[in-house]
Amino acid sequence: MLLPEHLHCVWTLPDGDTDFSTRWRKIKEGFTRAYLASRVGIERSVTPATRDKGNRGVWQQRFWEHTIRDESDFAGHMNYIHYNAVKHGHVNCPHAYPFSTFKKWIGRGIYTDKWYCICDGNAPKPPNFENLAATAME
Repeated sequence: MLLPEHLHCVWTLPDGDTDFSTRWRKIKEGFTRAYLASRVGIERSVTPATRDKGNRGVWQQRFWEHTIRDESDFAGHMNYIHYNAVKHGHVNCPHAYPFSTFKKWIGRGIYTDKWYCICDGNAPKPPNFENLAATAME
């Protein structure tokens, strides 16, 4: 899920490989080059110290990782990711956000297009994510 201020993703790394930092660095470098070269790429101002370290005003410097423990943990994190655009006020319903895998998961039969949807006048209570590991959330 790509949002204007952050992104969420789920990875499966090869056995014995925990090099999240290199992967994130490469993702951020490639995205930043393409984003700033586009007509919509906007770079926020950064301090001289930040720029001296080679960082740009596109991404935050840190990231959070969480190892999925079981199927229930996976489902909870996928729900969190797919509801995130609603949580941050970008859309009213998960299916309305274009930069998400939500529609792909609808196609797989995991979600319905009505999952936490208010389009038909429904007013579902937002999902509860209290059981998820706090370190994995923003």
